[in-house]
Amino acid sequence: MKIILAQSAGFCFGVKRATTMAFDAADHCHQICSLGPIIHSPQLVRKLEEKGVEVIDRVEDIPEGAVIIRSHGVTAQELDHILARELRIVDATCPFVKKAQEYAAMLSREGYTVILVGEEEHPEVQGIVSYARDGEVFVVGDRDQAEKLPRKKRMGVVAQTTQSFDNLRQIIEVCLEKSGELRVFNTICDATSVRQKEAQAIARQVDLMLVIGGFNSANTSRLTRICSDIQPRTHHVETAAEVDPQWFDEVHTVGITAGASTPRWIIEEVVEKVRTIR
Repeated sequence: MKIILAQSAGFCFGVKRATTMAFDAADHCHQICSLGPIIHSPQLVRKLEEKGVEVIDRVEDIPEGAVIIRSHGVTAQELDHILARELRIVDATCPFVKKAQEYAAMLSREGYTVILVGEEEHPEVQGIVSYARDGEVFVVGDRDQAEKLPRKKRMGVVAQTTQSFDNLRQIIEVCLEKSGELRVFNTICDATSVRQKEAQAIARQVDLMLVIGGFNSANTSRLTRICSDIQPRTHHVETAAEVDPQWFDEVHTVGITAGASTPRWIIEEVVEKVRTIR
């Protein structure tokens, strides 16, 4: 059975940076926690917990010491609270997420209604929204939701960094019809676009597709949807233990990709599991 492994599978720049900062801080800080999981990989979060990095969900529950800000960032209000407590901050926010926060804040200050293309419940989206403090903000997940937006004189669009470009483009088309002035910042991370295009290309060549990553990872779930649209025999797995040999009946070529928060060792374990099936 032939295996095609995506070259881009695994950590993106922002995740690699965040995990390096977190492990380094764990080695040098006596008391440290992270506000929310550092990345959406339960396995890596457990490794950090073994080094003493406790995951805390609320700022008020953070003990004295250092706090790691996760790669998805935190809300403006949470950051204000952390600063007020004068805690030591290890800011592992992805630079691309930080840029989206800055654009949302700028558009809001300048009087634009902010349209954020993304998933409303995702922590990155909640963080970006919070920086648009001076006006209206609408979170829009797809074209149908965009069609329901009210008409506004001035609209400014930013995107969750892991969105697909096609979804952003469709929503921009709708916003063009609903505003007198439209300003757009394409804040989709390049690594996201590369992964999605590569996954599409591989899905067209294979009999079965595996997408590896945390079930709570938005970019991994999106990769799964993209691959499923092309190859219905697509499975999202978090670890090698979830790979079912029965999936591989009459399969000659397998494609494997992974989300931006998936550690390399997990990818390697899945590849080895697939190699043992036949």
